[in-house]
Amino acid sequence: MHAMTIEPGDTACVLGPLELHIGGVDRAPSTPKLLQLLAMLLIRPGKTVHVDSLVHELWNDAPPRSVRRTLHTYVHHLRRHLDPEGNGGMLVTSPPGYRLEIDAGVVDVSEFHRLHRLGRDLLDEGDNAAAAHAFRTALDLWSGPPLANIHCGPTLAAYTVYLLEHRRNARDLWIEAEIRAGRHREMLGVLRSLTTADPFDETLHAHLIRALGLSGRRSDALASYEWLRTRLEDELGVTPCAELRELHRELLWQGHPIR
Repeated sequence: MHAMTIEPGDTACVLGPLELHIGGVDRAPSTPKLLQLLAMLLIRPGKTVHVDSLVHELWNDAPPRSVRRTLHTYVHHLRRHLDPEGNGGMLVTSPPGYRLEIDAGVVDVSEFHRLHRLGRDLLDEGDNAAAAHAFRTALDLWSGPPLANIHCGPTLAAYTVYLLEHRRNARDLWIEAEIRAGRHREMLGVLRSLTTADPFDETLHAHLIRALGLSGRRSDALASYEWLRTRLEDELGVTPCAELRELHRELLWQGHPIR
């Protein structure tokens, strides 16, 4: 059986609601279990996913009595949904499991990781503006929470946490690159918004305080630090991290530059 041809422009999206566009048509099913099964295959494109992994994801610790037969039925329906003409074999049986015959480059997360790596390399080389552009492009691939239209079992839930941590890292490096590129004033609105939405993220607050200091707004930077310190102590019983305390000391030293 020959695999269905993936044409240029065909895409699979997991950085938001799961979508699988083939020939201009979204082939992602609406049935929850079929969508969950497709997601398990999409996160390992072109590789065999073991039957036991699929069973664990779809039913966790409460599989039906005839679980193998039920899974086989789901695979059959998903295969027909992906290839309604019946000419190809995008979803192939590959003992001890099943494999989705698509290239990893079709999936948006692959491009996200490529741009993330590129941004880190450019930042290490000191090309801050280009690094910022790479990180921003990577972040623009996201349309919402990963796999947003799926009721995730244990494997997919862990995968979404993994993706969100990488998104957070890309966001922090993007802000760092923009500040290094001299765009600290332009980032103030973004940072105000982000710290309001996530008031206990000390990395974001450090970026905001640094950007305020570099913009000549020392009193605002000190006020931002004091607001965060009070909230951390009152609500969590902790003190600001070492990076924030160092920034605060630098602000208190008149004429000492913010690095």
